[in-house]
Amino acid sequence: MSTPKFVGVETEYGIAVDGPSPVNPVLASSMVVGAYRAVGEGDVRWDHTDESPQRDARSGVVPAPGEPMIDDELGLANTVLTNGARFYVDHAHPEYATPECTNARDLVVWDRAGELILADAAERAAASLPPGSRVLIHKNNTDGKGAAYGTHENYLVPRTVPFGRLTRQLLPFFVSRPLYTGAGRIGSELDRGVGFQLTQRADFFEVELGLETTLKRPLMNTRDEPHADPDRYRRLHVINGDANLCEVATFLKVGTMLLLLDAIEDDALPAVPVLAEPVAAFHAVSHDLTGRVELPLEAGGSATPLALQRWYLDAVRRYVKDRAQPLEAVEEEVLTRWEAVLDTAEEDPRLLAGQVDWATKLELLEGYRQRHDLDWDSDRLKMVDLQYHDVRTDKGLYHRLAARGRVERLVDDAEVAAAVHRPPEDTRAWFRGECIRRFRTQVVAAGWDALVLDAGRDSLQRVPMMEPGRGTRAQVGSLLDEVDDIAGLLQRLRG
Repeated sequence: MSTPKFVGVETEYGIAVDGPSPVNPVLASSMVVGAYRAVGEGDVRWDHTDESPQRDARSGVVPAPGEPMIDDELGLANTVLTNGARFYVDHAHPEYATPECTNARDLVVWDRAGELILADAAERAAASLPPGSRVLIHKNNTDGKGAAYGTHENYLVPRTVPFGRLTRQLLPFFVSRPLYTGAGRIGSELDRGVGFQLTQRADFFEVELGLETTLKRPLMNTRDEPHADPDRYRRLHVINGDANLCEVATFLKVGTMLLLLDAIEDDALPAVPVLAEPVAAFHAVSHDLTGRVELPLEAGGSATPLALQRWYLDAVRRYVKDRAQPLEAVEEEVLTRWEAVLDTAEEDPRLLAGQVDWATKLELLEGYRQRHDLDWDSDRLKMVDLQYHDVRTDKGLYHRLAARGRVERLVDDAEVAAAVHRPPEDTRAWFRGECIRRFRTQVVAAGWDALVLDAGRDSLQRVPMMEPGRGTRAQVGSLLDEVDDIAGLLQRLRG
């Protein structure tokens, strides 16, 4: 029987400052995070203790820890929010990492909350710049000039699941899923003959396996930093996906993975069709808008992206039919929508407009291109492409389409607005976020797996949070309601 799964998504947002004075992206990113932090929304620093980003799933070797990084000394803003999320500067981008979630629908809510946080923070940052300045934030993955930045999915899976099994059974899935996860983009880093493609990320991937995330990007990242009990869990760090605005796309991107990971844990998948050249296949899938490009298989013959996705859907359906655990409502919806998008793609993938980003954007661009008689390399068309990803609800083209009912919504604005300040109630994120909200001045630092608290003693107190399913509202809600400060909380926790 599979174990409960937990998921979080971290997104680096594109950033630019438009105004009389140039501002480099690193400084602009720090200004954005700092502006949000300054109003008390995120004045708890990040705890870097025990981080091990160089731990490799292939070797299991844990590098010796160095000196903890001090973000303030580096001039980088890095903070934890009352909704349990992390908001920080990564390289030259503001990055939002959602709190831990147990299902795809919650992930959509807290991922969307990040868009509101970025829009608010950018507006606050612009107020500190010379008059006429604007801080522009885009939820995308490439600047169109050769640079890429990431959207990473993180799944906790049992340590007992061999990493080799994950690699073998997931690679064809990752290669073929851009049919519904791709954000779409004009042009290509590899082929000047490509006018529009499914994903923003595919062109930047070079190898099948690897630890890197910015150079020689691998389809299957081997970073194994669980931010939880390392004897029980490994973190599957997925770096090949796009930043999605369409809620259906985000829902399927995460929901299909959660179901597939259950099946892999239970060793319930039949022999997976192995691709002969996964990286080349990933590029080919992105450059083809039909879902029918033939991808060579290692055993001979070929399979299309549509056929591979249908194979995975059928395998997962057989698995959930036979397993002892009944399907939850969210899981049932994932399966229903997964089948529906494949049925639509079988007819014509472009009919997925309004559900997945690449098709929604393509419909928008094609209309604009035909009205103004533009070629795909037109700068005006590239500006429309970029404006699709603008996080401002009154300027971003995705948001304007959604406001007109031309994009399917899965969650409502009220619950997204609430998620800006409130954490999910069924993971340890609830304890983290609520401690910050209730005892802000006594929470010195926070990480995914610990809180550092000041109870007025000679030394700070570290509270480990190694189990992602502990610290929920049901488990500790009444306890938090009964204490007035951190000293009282620590006393009750020890009791």
